[in-house]
Amino acid sequence: MNMNAMLIISRAGPVGYIIMALSIVALAVTIFKIIQFLLWRVGRHRRAIEASGTWIRGDHQGGYAMVEDHPAPLSRVLAHAMRGLTHGGAHFEDVKEDVGRVASEELRKLRSYVGLIEIIGQLAPLLGLLGTVIGMIQAFADLQNAGAVVNPATLAGGIWTALLTTALGLAVAIVFSSVTSWFDARIERERSMMETTLTGFLANRITDEQARDFDEVTAVPVGRKAHAH
Repeated sequence: MNMNAMLIISRAGPVGYIIMALSIVALAVTIFKIIQFLLWRVGRHRRAIEASGTWIRGDHQGGYAMVEDHPAPLSRVLAHAMRGLTHGGAHFEDVKEDVGRVASEELRKLRSYVGLIEIIGQLAPLLGLLGTVIGMIQAFADLQNAGAVVNPATLAGGIWTALLTTALGLAVAIVFSSVTSWFDARIERERSMMETTLTGFLANRITDEQARDFDEVTAVPVGRKAHAH
């Protein structure tokens, strides 16, 4: 089986070698991203959701402690939001804007190098088609040079070699297009959870502030609601 694989690779020609090299690069990036997602606990949202509820119930210190050192992207963004809200001089709108910036940066880190896998998945079938065209040109050139003495086996072997690059390109495209879709789905879920959790967290913060404002006997300036305490 290994001999057959080596024979196929050797018969694929220069374009086939390029496709195989690109597939090795895409595989290495895929393994790197999987390890990165595991280390960063991508998809682990329970800790952040529990911390948000703890914070909203009034235990700010306990809520922040739950996400302070947690590596999940949602936990890091939520911890940043908590630090902003506990800063006495920070305007609430500034905190929201800064949290959005941090969330976008976390998503950008998750998307890093996924585009390279996608590009390789798109280029592979085109390179395979190019290899087939080049191989067919070479096969028909050999047919012309043979003149009246034509060996059908030789012609069939040339066409088989030419079509091999298309098969390699399609195989690489199918595998790494699926990998790209999987990464995109995980990142989109992370984006959706960030939006939902942070919106709920900040909205509850506003509601708590308004409730305190209405309960206070003394007059409160209108601008106070735009500040985080």
